Amino acid sequence: MSFSRIEPAPAQGMGLPAASVPHLASVRALWARIDLWLARPRSAQRVVVWLAIYLAVAANWPLWNELARIGGAPSTYLPTSAAMAVLMVCATVALLSFTAWSRWMKLLWFAVVLLAAFVQHYMLEYRVVMDPTMIANVLQTDPNEARDLLSWRMAYHVLLVVLLPGLALWRARIVPMRFVSKLWRNAALLLLAVAVALVAAVSMNRQLAPLMRNNIHLRYMMNPVASLYSTGSVVLRPMFKRSRKLIPITAGTALGASYAGQARPPMFVLVVGETARADHFGLNGYARNTTPELAARGVLSWRDVHSCGTNTLASVPCMFSPLGKQGYESRSDDYENLVDVLQAAGLAVLWLDNQAGCKDVCTRIPNASAFDSLSPAQKSALCDGEECLDDVMLKGLDARIAALPAERRAKGVVLIMHQMGSHGPAYYKRSAPEVKRFLPECRTNALAECGHAELQNVYDNSIAQTDHFLGQTIDWLKAQSGQYDPGLLYVSDHGESLGEYGLFLHGVPYSFAPEAQKHVPMVTWFSQGMSERRRLSRSCMEAELDAPLTHDNLYHTVLGLMDVSNSTYKPALDAFASCRSKA
Repeated sequence: MSFSRIEPAPAQGMGLPAASVPHLASVRALWARIDLWLARPRSAQRVVVWLAIYLAVAANWPLWNELARIGGAPSTYLPTSAAMAVLMVCATVALLSFTAWSRWMKLLWFAVVLLAAFVQHYMLEYRVVMDPTMIANVLQTDPNEARDLLSWRMAYHVLLVVLLPGLALWRARIVPMRFVSKLWRNAALLLLAVAVALVAAVSMNRQLAPLMRNNIHLRYMMNPVASLYSTGSVVLRPMFKRSRKLIPITAGTALGASYAGQARPPMFVLVVGETARADHFGLNGYARNTTPELAARGVLSWRDVHSCGTNTLASVPCMFSPLGKQGYESRSDDYENLVDVLQAAGLAVLWLDNQAGCKDVCTRIPNASAFDSLSPAQKSALCDGEECLDDVMLKGLDARIAALPAERRAKGVVLIMHQMGSHGPAYYKRSAPEVKRFLPECRTNALAECGHAELQNVYDNSIAQTDHFLGQTIDWLKAQSGQYDPGLLYVSDHGESLGEYGLFLHGVPYSFAPEAQKHVPMVTWFSQGMSERRRLSRSCMEAELDAPLTHDNLYHTVLGLMDVSNSTYKPALDAFASCRSKA
C-alpha cells in the first residue's frame, strides 16, 4: 500500500489571477507599515496636535465653503482661510491641551471627533450655526424631535469623519510620563498655541477684523471649538450665576367691568403656532391658497408681525413675558407671565401641549399633554409613534374644560394650545393625507436631497394642516356660543428657512437671521358675543392689518381682550386698544 502526498494547489488555481497575489501582498505590506506607524509610542501632546489639524481639515467644510462664498476670488479668500485654519488649529490645541494626560483620554478625544462629525453634518445639511441659543435648543429637544433628525445620510457623513481618527486613536500608544513632566508639557503646548494664534491674528488683523465683525456667524462655525464653547456656556454659566428669583407681578390683578352681570363668560383660545412663515399664508397674499378654511371663516390676518426669537426656547417665554424682547433678554431675574396673571384674575386657564413642553411658561397653571387619555383608535388615526397631528388637541376637549374648577369657568376660560405645526425637518409628518394637495412633496428629513419645489410643497402642506386645525378649532368655538362668548388668536413662535441663502430650518442668531425666520403670521377670530362685550370694531381692525406688530404686543393685547387689569398692562402695546369703543 502506498500513500500519495497531496500538494497545496497553486494560488492561480483558486480563482485568483496570478497578478493579484503580489498586489494583495503589497497591500498587506502597506497596511502593516501604516499599522506599525500608528502604533509607535507618542506623547499625548503630539496626538492632540495631530487631532487638531485633522479636525480643522476634515470637520470644517461649512466654514471653508462660507469663507469662499464671502471672499469671492481665490486670491481674496485663500489667505483668509489659511489664517482661519491656523486660528482653528491653535484654538483646538489649546482646548485639548487640558486633556493631554494619558491613554485614558483616548475615549474623550474620540468623543470630540464624534461631536465634530455630528455638528458638521447638521451645519452642512441645514446651514445652522452652533451658537449658545442653538445648543440650548438642542438640549431641549425631546426624543421624538431627535428621531426626525436621524438619517442614513447622517450616518454616512459621521462615519466619513470618525473612521480614520477612530482607528488611529485605537492603535495609538501613549508614552507614560510622570505627572510633573506632563504638566509642564501641557502648559508649554497651551502657551505655544496661544502665542501662534496671537501672531496669526495680529498679522492678518486687517483682513480678519472686518470679516469677523461683519459676519458674526463665522465664529460659531469653527468646529468643534464653537460647539464646545456654546455647550459650556449653556451648561456651566448657570452654575456661576446667582439663582434667579421669581418676581411676582400678579398683585392687584382684577377682572374689568365687562364681567359685571355678564350673560355669558368669555372663552378665549390662544394658539401658539410652530415654525409658520407669514409669507406662506394665503391670507397674506401668498400665491398658493394654503389657508382656504380660515378664509371661509372670516378671520382677520395681521400681515406685519415679527417674533421675539428664532427658536421655540427663545420665543415662547419671551412672548408671554410682560418685559418685551429687550427687557426679557436683559433681565436678571425671572418674572411671572401672562398665564399667571390670567390665573390670578380668577379665570379658568389651561395649557394644552402638542410640543416638547411649554418652556417653563405653564408650570404654575393647569397643563396637559395632548397625548393624555387618547384612545388606541385616535392614536392610530392622528399619531405616528409619539408625534401627533395638532387635531389631537381637539379630542376630549369638552371634558378637559369641564374638569376645570366650576367657579373659575363661570368667570371665563382661557385655553392655550401649543402646536406641533410645521416643525421640521420631517415636514411630511405634519399633514394628513387628505390635506396634502401640493405634490410631489419631500418625503425625507434630509432636506438637501429634495428639490426646492418638493420642499416648498411639503412645507405648504404643513401650513394647510394648520389652516385645517384652526378652522376646526373655530368651529368648536362656535359650538360653545350658547354658553360662552368665544374668540381666538393665533400667532407663530418663529418662522423657517426653506433653502433661501442656503439656510434650512431655524435658530439662526436673531441679529443676522433672515426675514423668513422672524416674520410670523397672526390671525384672529371673534364671535359676535366677544366683539360686543369688548366693543371691537371690525372695520377699524381691518384698517390696521398692515400695522407693524411684534411678540411684545401679545401680553398686553390678551389682557385687553380679556378685560383683565394689572399694573403691567400698557395700552400702547395693546394691538386692539384703538379699535375698542369707550361707550
